[in-house]
Amino acid sequence: MPSFFEKPLIRYPLLALIALTAISIIILFYYQWMIGLAGVLLLGAILFLLRAADKKIKAEMETYISTLSYRLKRVGEEALMEMPIGIMLFNEQFHIEWTNPFLTSCFHEDTLVGRSMYDVAEALVPLVKQEVDTETITLHERKFKVIIKREERLLYFFDVTEQIEIEKQYEDERTVLALIFLDNYDEVTQGLDDQTKSSINSHVTSILNKWATENGIYLKRTSSERFMAILNEHILIKLEKGKFSILDEVREQTTVENISLTLSIGIGSGVPSLTELGDLAQSSLDLALGRGGDQVAIKQTNGKVKFYGGKTNPMEKRTRVRARVISHALTEIISESDKVIIMGHKYPDMDSIGSAIGILKVAQVNDKEGFIVLDQNEIDTGVQRLIQEVRQHSDLWSRFITRDEALEISTDDSVLIVVDTHKPSLVIDEKLLNKMDNVVVIDHHRRGEEFIKDPLLVYMEPYASSTAELVTELLEYQTKRLKMNMIEATSLLAGIIVDTKSFTLRTGSRTFDAASYLRSKGADTILVQKFMREDITHYVKRSKLIQNTNMLREGIAIAKADPDSDEMFDQVIIAQTADTLLSMSGVVASFVLARRNDQTIGISARSLGDINVQLIMEALDGGGHLTNAATQLENLSLNEAEERLEQAILEYLEGGTKS
Repeated sequence: MPSFFEKPLIRYPLLALIALTAISIIILFYYQWMIGLAGVLLLGAILFLLRAADKKIKAEMETYISTLSYRLKRVGEEALMEMPIGIMLFNEQFHIEWTNPFLTSCFHEDTLVGRSMYDVAEALVPLVKQEVDTETITLHERKFKVIIKREERLLYFFDVTEQIEIEKQYEDERTVLALIFLDNYDEVTQGLDDQTKSSINSHVTSILNKWATENGIYLKRTSSERFMAILNEHILIKLEKGKFSILDEVREQTTVENISLTLSIGIGSGVPSLTELGDLAQSSLDLALGRGGDQVAIKQTNGKVKFYGGKTNPMEKRTRVRARVISHALTEIISESDKVIIMGHKYPDMDSIGSAIGILKVAQVNDKEGFIVLDQNEIDTGVQRLIQEVRQHSDLWSRFITRDEALEISTDDSVLIVVDTHKPSLVIDEKLLNKMDNVVVIDHHRRGEEFIKDPLLVYMEPYASSTAELVTELLEYQTKRLKMNMIEATSLLAGIIVDTKSFTLRTGSRTFDAASYLRSKGADTILVQKFMREDITHYVKRSKLIQNTNMLREGIAIAKADPDSDEMFDQVIIAQTADTLLSMSGVVASFVLARRNDQTIGISARSLGDINVQLIMEALDGGGHLTNAATQLENLSLNEAEERLEQAILEYLEGGTKS
């Protein structure tokens, strides 16, 4: 280490001063040698003193440095050996070369040196091989955050057990808000005397109070048909594991009392704000009710929704009062618009086209121009026959337009009415949907997670057989005199007949009322049968699918197209095959898989009601009804799609009700 006088900022000025002094002494020698001699002696004394001072400073500095180095070395050794952080050195063969005492104590061993990492902790070697710098693992019931230094073959272990326990405790104790609704309370209690109604209230309240007490839930009845519950995440997890058995309990116990009450529960969780919790809970409840009730919806902060229940077929709960109110509201919206554009879902079926024609009639009755968006390249054989019949009626056919035409004629004052779907990804033209500010949704499917944003009016009734049935009721309540021609009435009737499989599935009294009204307006049932006729080629293709049918479990049939064949099937044939399988003896649920194009595999599912195929299809990103559902899988082989389907079916059967 350089001495004090060897530092550049000291050394060079000092040398310059000494040099000047020496020159001055030489000059003195020339003129007065006695004074010069004295100067030499003085300069020598100064240099001696400077040298002595330099040695002293250097010695003191070396002593200080040696002491500090020792202390630092000592601290480093003690920290390495005593600090509560584990350190491990290993070689290329994953044998331990050295560990500090803290890490050894964590393994309850005297020494770990020389042992293989595979023997000490299996999780360590895969961790080192992965391309991660840090990971949390469990060793001897303790949680460690491991930091990996691959170049040095060094591992650091930080004990984070208490931190994780605190985090888990925080997560478990986060507040959860639940809104509970008695789906059909008004219908059940309508016309009952006060004593009977009070008895029903007491019975239901008793069931819910017992459930709340057993699970540590605070429950408060806020109205005759509503409850509010406060719980935490830990209790919610427990209820999820039990698949919300309270749904079955209320349904079964009230059935014993000769009534049939069901619950819908909307749950908000995962956010600290009570306001946001309330919004999530209400949104979840709306979703559960929109799907037919008798189920639980849990809306998560990532936008995903978990569903439990929904095992029963929804009872018909809509009233004619609601249909009349919706009809009047729709009339007002149409009256305030400059034109009406109607759009169904991609690859439209009879219900989609029929209901679109019905809404077109509503627009015309209210003296507004109406147009139906149709892609003629995306229609099946049955709809093609309907369109051929429509072409013979020039006034009606002139109302059908393409996507581009719809985009061109739409204005800020136009209204878009979406029928037979509520999912933006399924409409014929999503660009048109995004462009329009005024949107109305009319649908009979159970509401899914995906929904059209901010519609002016929503008329969703999962209790209806078809959207055509809903539209027919709206037509009945139009205040102006209504004249329908044969093809308009027949199109609506065709939608009802196709969706109910000729009045055999999802058919209520209102379905027959709507069919009767359309028949009175001139609907031709013979023409409907012509629309529904099947081509021989379709029959043969359907037979091929049925030929390759296996039983997954008793009553569950799965038909699959030949994986080695490049043959494509349209969605109608796949759906018809599922319907045909369901008509077979001993089959309670049918599933059919076939390739629709190079990238897409279509799956149709049907059941008699004992198995909720909607939940199974929702697990595969599809949807539908309890007895009728479908989905599409992208970029999979038929065998891979079958494996995913079987897994979803087994999870449903084992889990009961979870989607």
